[in-house]
Amino acid sequence: MRIFLLPVSTRRTLIYCERVQHNTKPGQPEPYTERIVNKAAQTWAGFEKAEKGWRKQLTYYGNQLFKRIPYEEWGLKSFPPATKQRLEEVDQGKHGFECLYPGTFMKGRSVTELLKKLATERQAFHRRSMWTSIVWLPITIPFALVPVIPNIPFFWFAFRAYSHYRALYGGMLLDHITTKGLVQPKDSRVMDELYAAGLLNPTRQASRESTAPGDAEIAKVVAQVEDQQKQGDAEVVLLQRWNGKLIAEAFELSEMEIEIERAVEQVEKAIQASNEKTGAKTVQESATGQPEEKIHDETKR
Repeated sequence: MRIFLLPVSTRRTLIYCERVQHNTKPGQPEPYTERIVNKAAQTWAGFEKAEKGWRKQLTYYGNQLFKRIPYEEWGLKSFPPATKQRLEEVDQGKHGFECLYPGTFMKGRSVTELLKKLATERQAFHRRSMWTSIVWLPITIPFALVPVIPNIPFFWFAFRAYSHYRALYGGMLLDHITTKGLVQPKDSRVMDELYAAGLLNPTRQASRESTAPGDAEIAKVVAQVEDQQKQGDAEVVLLQRWNGKLIAEAFELSEMEIEIERAVEQVEKAIQASNEKTGAKTVQESATGQPEEKIHDETKR
C-alpha cells in the first residue's frame, strides 16, 4: 500500500493513501457499505448531468460545500478504516506500507513524526463531529414529507457522519501502522523533480515540455524557499494546483489529482491575505517572474 506525503506549503502537508481495491471472490457480493457508496456516487453523477432544475442546483451547491470540507479530512478518508479484521491482517504482515515523499523539500522534518501527527491531531474532532451528525439524523426525518425533492438534510448529515467515520478510522489505521513501525519511508526523486518543475515553470504545458530539473535546479528552488522563510518566517507555498495532474499521472493515480487541487486551493486561500499584507512573492513568482494569478489559469488545461 502506497502512502504519499505531499507538502502543500512549508507548514501544511496533504497525506494520501492509494485506494485499496476490494478483492471479492466470484459470486460474492461487494461489502454493504461499498454498495451504498457506489450507488450514491452514481446517483450524484447522474444529477450532475442534468441541464437544469433542482438536480443541477443541488449538485452545484453540493460541490461548493464539498470544497469547504478540509483537505485533511479527505486525506484521512483515503485510508481504509481500522476495522478489527484489518488490524489483525496488518499485525500478521499481510499488508505492506511504503511512504513516498519529496525529501529535498522536507529537509529537517521527520516523516514518522509527521505521520503520527497527521494521524492523531484530528481524531477528537472527527469523533465528536461524527456523533453530532448522527444525532441530527432523526431530527431531519420529517423533511421527507416535502414532495418531489428528496430529504436533502437527512442525506447531508448521513454523508457527514460517514465522512467523519472514515476520517476517524482511517486516522486510527495510520496511527496503528506508524506506532508499530510498519511504514517504510522512501525519498522519491520523481517527486522532487515534479515539485521543482512546478515552481520553475509557469504552466502545466511548460512543465510537460521542459526537461526534468537537475540537482542544480532543484537546489536553486530549495534555496529560494529557505530564503523566503528567513524573511519573517513566512509560510511558503510549495505545490501548484495545476501540478496535481502531473503528480497523479506520474504515479498512475488519477483520483489523487482532485485531492491535490483541493488541498492547494484551501491552503492558498488561508495564506493569501497574509502574503498580500506583507507584499511577499511566492517562490514560483520569484523563479518565473510571472504573477501567481496568471499561473493559476493553467489549471483548466
